[in-house]
Amino acid sequence: MRKSTNWTITILVALGSLFILFPLYMTISIALKNSEEMARSIFSLPTGLHFENFKNAIEATNFFNAFKNSAIITICSVGFILLTNSMVAYAIARNMEKKFFKGLYFYFISAMFIPFQIIMLPVVKVTTDLSMNNITGLIILYIVYGLAFNTFVYVGYIRTIPYELEEAATVDGASTWGTFWKIIFPLLAPINATIGILACLSTWNDFMLPLILLGNQDSYTLPLVQYVFQGQFSTDFNLAFASYLLALSPMVIIYLFAQKWIINGITQGAVK
Repeated sequence: MRKSTNWTITILVALGSLFILFPLYMTISIALKNSEEMARSIFSLPTGLHFENFKNAIEATNFFNAFKNSAIITICSVGFILLTNSMVAYAIARNMEKKFFKGLYFYFISAMFIPFQIIMLPVVKVTTDLSMNNITGLIILYIVYGLAFNTFVYVGYIRTIPYELEEAATVDGASTWGTFWKIIFPLLAPINATIGILACLSTWNDFMLPLILLGNQDSYTLPLVQYVFQGQFSTDFNLAFASYLLALSPMVIIYLFAQKWIINGITQGAVK
């Protein structure tokens, strides 16, 4: 039997695609124009490809230093998030019947509902007093801030893993530590990929936390160095948008190759 086309869904998908593709078109178009073309029309296609905008943007932002800072922060944060958050979630998931661990689980979950703006000033005060207003302190904060959501996702996934696997490992003489690293952690590969990708995207693109924490310009990340194009009375949009493309391109590439892991990991962790 022929299936009828659901035009409502089709139109909604088309509109959604338009809302996504139009800003991308504007970003690429403006990045490849010069100031004269911008003055004539902001929506028109560029008459010439001004790739010098990217070279000038790299020089103006000290791009490679900022890229190095963002890469260090992102890689270290994601690595420690996967190691520490999975261990915390494993301890909670396998002891959920105990009041302490159940209360700890809901304590972590409650942190998801606290807006960052409420704790922003106390964070600045504490990190400054502890001399943590640097890249190392920023990495620690990313690890801690991701704990609430990551624990929620990890616990849901770990509880789908049969407990009999751990009982068999215990019978064979494995310790709790050995059971986690040899049995549980390898089975967490799908959800580790999901948590890693989401943490990578949020850390790389974060603007607010580095802004209030990093005082040294040599430690600035890619989102922060975009400020260089904004003057008091004008903004160099051509160089700014070229810099935006350079900054977002690594994460776009990673997401395009790894999006299936996000969907599969969240789906498997959401259903017990």
